[in-house]
Amino acid sequence: MVNEKIQAIANDLLSAFQTGTLPAALAQVFIRRNIDVPSKRWTWTNRTVGILRGHVYAAGFRQWEAIGRHVKKGERSFHILAPKLKKDEDAGSEENHMVLVGYQPIAVFGYLQTYGDPLPGAEDEPEFIDALPLIAVARSWGLSVGTYFIKDNPSALGYYAPGLGIGLATENLLVWAHELVHAADHRLGTHAGRGIEAEVVAQLGASILLECLGHSDKSDPGGTYRYIEGYCEKHDRKVLSVCTDLLERTCRCVSQLLDEAEHLASELSPVEAVA
Repeated sequence: MVNEKIQAIANDLLSAFQTGTLPAALAQVFIRRNIDVPSKRWTWTNRTVGILRGHVYAAGFRQWEAIGRHVKKGERSFHILAPKLKKDEDAGSEENHMVLVGYQPIAVFGYLQTYGDPLPGAEDEPEFIDALPLIAVARSWGLSVGTYFIKDNPSALGYYAPGLGIGLATENLLVWAHELVHAADHRLGTHAGRGIEAEVVAQLGASILLECLGHSDKSDPGGTYRYIEGYCEKHDRKVLSVCTDLLERTCRCVSQLLDEAEHLASELSPVEAVA
């Protein structure tokens, strides 16, 4: 069982190299410097293992409890590799010299699998998150929402971890809407990773969603066109044909988000609705 877990970690890393997803994953590792979580002190390999599973922050079960957070019931851990050491029998009797004899898997959980106090160094996060449009929809779907900092990589300003949550490295509403549409796409069963179709749906849907919500100044249609154009050029596709082919799927995602928001609003009392 131990060897199987170690092999699974190796396979994930190898797959990331082969598919070209590793650079984007590593970009997520350059997180907010003043947030103190155990994974900040992990090796780069272990931090990458967490990122590939959608977790910018991670820790062991007891480690989370030590900083006021608790693992949600039913969440499954993933594994990182910890060095396995033993005392060097050849060293002098008074020396406490340890040698590396291998690695062992250690079970950990991501931030999005926990609930509780804000992360140390991120005490100002709740106010920003609570003000996000449709935040109630994300929470009703069981998604955690958090923030992180990345360095020198403006192409990785947010991420959606399927079924777990959303991470934001910017206060740009278009990025938030983009990740929300990914979540809706996933719930509809049409989200299949970060390929061209998923990204076009998310970006086009984000602009449409912000227009619907009255945030026309934030919908950035020009930026959305350039974003989609970049993906289409990379895959030798025409922007218009791709958007046309994906329009129905995109509108279903936007509709699902707005329908859920209306449903939640209808369940509030008159006082709550006004607030």
